Formats: sequence, structure tokens, C-alpha cells
Amino acid sequence: MPLDLRRVDTVRVAAETLAGDPMARFLAGGTILMRLVDNDSGTLQRLVPSDGLGLDRIEVASGRATIGAAVTMAKIAAHPGLASVKPVAEGIGGPAIRNMATIGGNLFARSPYGDFAVALLALGATAEVEDARGRATIDLSALLAARDRYEPRIVTSVSFALPSRGAFRFAKAIRRKPHGAAVLSIAALLPEVAGMFRGVRIAYGAMAPHPIRASAVERVLEGRAIDPATIAAALRVAAEGCAPADDAIASAWYRTQLVAVHLRRLLAGDG
Repeated sequence: MPLDLRRVDTVRVAAETLAGDPMARFLAGGTILMRLVDNDSGTLQRLVPSDGLGLDRIEVASGRATIGAAVTMAKIAAHPGLASVKPVAEGIGGPAIRNMATIGGNLFARSPYGDFAVALLALGATAEVEDARGRATIDLSALLAARDRYEPRIVTSVSFALPSRGAFRFAKAIRRKPHGAAVLSIAALLPEVAGMFRGVRIAYGAMAPHPIRASAVERVLEGRAIDPATIAAALRVAAEGCAPADDAIASAWYRTQLVAVHLRRLLAGDG
């Protein structure tokens, strides 16, 4: 069945179009959506492209980054003000995928994909969304938890405070190198104050249906000395609250066993 491209001039009109048409979807990079189109049996009939809606801008100022939802991974990796998240963007697919895959689309990638969403969750990002009624800024964790429900709202940008040098760390375990899907991914914001962890945020990917905070690990680390005893205590609760899936990449058992291994490396600064 041929698809209708419905071009619009504003995000509000795009949101109104989606709200009035359950067979329409918003199109940015298309690395996820076009796969659905190829396998669809008629439930998708219209695409609303993001072209010309101003969602491809990056702003870095006053210690904060705001990234439009249509910004690609390649553009993020090349931006000098986003060096802290460059390794995350560069680890997503090969060059062809990074030239198309957008930050907004990554938020809705199903496990075990969505590595950039994991990083944003650890960084305490917020998302600006717009629907037919207006705009709102919401915590990214709320957006990720609700993303499986069809809601005709459009993510227009994400924003986060830039981490201090060395405070943000990311690790991704893969079997198919160099660009395979994650067995699991871990992002950590680990600010240090007088030899103590302060303001800790840890996020996991592929350890639940969507990226999650590792709350038990955060509680153990917060306010503790940066030493082997603290790391050991964190590893004992590394898999608490996780619900990984069995899939073609790895079993739930394997992911549960592996998470402590990579968490130890991340906390110890071993890469």
C-alpha cells in the first residue's frame, strides 16, 4: 500500500495531524520507522516528515546542552561542545546509520537498542514535548516509562547539564563487533566531592523493557568514599530491580551475570 507524505509547517500542526489520525507516524531519520513500514500490514498509511521544523539544532551554552530531536548521531559526535557524549554517539551503528539515526528516534528504540537514551537518563535530561494542546517539559525517566503507550505528542528536544570533566562514563557490551546491539549498556554520572561520590546517577540499557535507573546502586554509592569497599557494595546490588529479556543477542541470565562485571570496570575507571 502506498504511503502518503503529509508535510506540515509547524510541530503543532504535526501533533494535531497525529492526534487525528492513528494511521500516521512522525518521520525523522527513519532507521526504526522504515523497518516498521516495510513489515506493516496496513496500519501505517501516512508519514509526517520532520523536515523544515527546526528540530536539527544544537545549543551549548552556560554549561547546558539542548539538542533538537532530529539531530543525528553523526552531528552529535562531531560537535566540539558534546565531547562527553561523543563515545556514546559513535557506538551506535556504523557511519551510514549514524548519518540518519536521530536522538529523538533513539528515545523510542526498543531494547536492546537505545544507547543514547541510557546516557541521557544518567545525565538527568529533560525532554520538551509538544502535542495538539501545547508544549511541556518532562523528566526523561517519565517519557521513557510511558513510551510504549501511543500518545500523539512529539519530542522536540532534549536538554541536560554538561558533566564536569571525567564525571560521565559509559560502557557497552556487545558480541558482534564493531557495531552490534548491546548485550547491556551502562551510563554513569559520578561527580566527586572531597573523595566522595555526590549526585550519583546510574542508568542501564537492555536490562529492562526500557532504559532504567539503577536505584539500588545509586543508594550504595551516594556519599560514600571512592574505594574498593564501596565498589564491592555496589556490585552486590548491581542487578537489583532489573528485568532483562531473553533475545537473539543474549539471555536474561547472561545479562544478569554480566552487569556486575561491567559496572565494576566502569566504577573503577577501567573502561
